[in-house]
Amino acid sequence: MVEMHRIFKRQIALILFLLLVCAIGWSFSPYQVVFAGLALGALCGLFNFWNLIRRMESFDRKTREGQKVKSLGTLIRYASAILAAAIAITWTEYFNVASTVIGLMIPYILLFVDRIIVHSKTK
Repeated sequence: MVEMHRIFKRQIALILFLLLVCAIGWSFSPYQVVFAGLALGALCGLFNFWNLIRRMESFDRKTREGQKVKSLGTLIRYASAILAAAIAITWTEYFNVASTVIGLMIPYILLFVDRIIVHSKTK
């Protein structure tokens, strides 16, 4: 689990950098709606990733103690993604739906790229 915490800390740093880029893009470009959607999606995606890490820790602890494990919180992550999409659909003048969906996937894409980089360094 220590490695998961390192991965999560790198994810937070990368997402914060992305949010900074989104804030600059929102401030200085005519594509404010796109950058706002990316930021909304990235924040919800980061929440989903944090929730997954938290549930994995609980899963690990309970299996070591021999307790029964309910789930890894898939319903909460789906609800968060649906909430982000609903916000983007409701307020289309502030958020772009497509960029919100892309933003939801950014933490997982960053995780994939991070793992490729880490595994290529170990070889």
